[in-house]
Amino acid sequence: MKRVTLLLLSLLLTTPALAGQHGTSAPSRKTTPRSTKAAAGAVPDLEPRAIALLKAASDRLSAAKSLSFTAVELFEEPSRHGHPLAYATKSDVVLQRPNRLRVIIAGDGPASEFYYDGMRMMAFAPAENLLAVADAPPTIDDTLEAAYKNAGIYFPFTDLIVANPYKDMARGLDLAYYIGQSKVIDGITTDMVAYIDNGVFIQLWIGAEDKLPHRVHAVFLNDPERLRHDLQLSNWRLDGEVAADAFAPASAGSAKRIPFANPHPQAPAKGAVN
Repeated sequence: MKRVTLLLLSLLLTTPALAGQHGTSAPSRKTTPRSTKAAAGAVPDLEPRAIALLKAASDRLSAAKSLSFTAVELFEEPSRHGHPLAYATKSDVVLQRPNRLRVIIAGDGPASEFYYDGMRMMAFAPAENLLAVADAPPTIDDTLEAAYKNAGIYFPFTDLIVANPYKDMARGLDLAYYIGQSKVIDGITTDMVAYIDNGVFIQLWIGAEDKLPHRVHAVFLNDPERLRHDLQLSNWRLDGEVAADAFAPASAGSAKRIPFANPHPQAPAKGAVN
């Protein structure tokens, strides 16, 4: 029973929230194999205008001491009948650099909350009243990596909130080109850029004036189903005031405390002692 409880909380905090019902959740892009082109040592086809826009968005995000935004993800997962089903999650995000993060998630599945206060990371499932607490590294970047490795917790906007988004992206960038402008997202003018990063094809809408990402459309190229992931980003607020108590769950006083656990632990090696 204890193991079931541990896996439940890890699954609740994993995005997509319902993936376990019909498929497997999307892996971190950092774990996706490089494309054949990059592996062969070919020079990436990187259009200067596209690179300039990606760097401008990265600079705008990394320069902010605090960030808050709303992320609505629509993603596809295969059903047991083989048809792709669409699910959605809504994340309200607040962070303070270098070591504070809060993500409140609602969607087509159980609600969940994630907190990082510079010393601990906390995952709270309000409906089940479960709270997992673990020591955390001293930065947001390292904590996001630890949460993924230790508990399978992954957010679709992770690559946007690291300390230097373009620096992380550049290591796996195989292709980048400018598409054109659009005015359909919240009535603002955006510049559209397409690129391939670590085997993921991404189309990104960047505000022409604010240089912030407003939509991300992604397809994992190694996925035979070519399932689609779409992320809408809104309610951006940079360098705003953040309450001192924003990075701890306010309603978890009576929650049952459990440790973090990976929802998909590796099977023991042959000959291992259980």
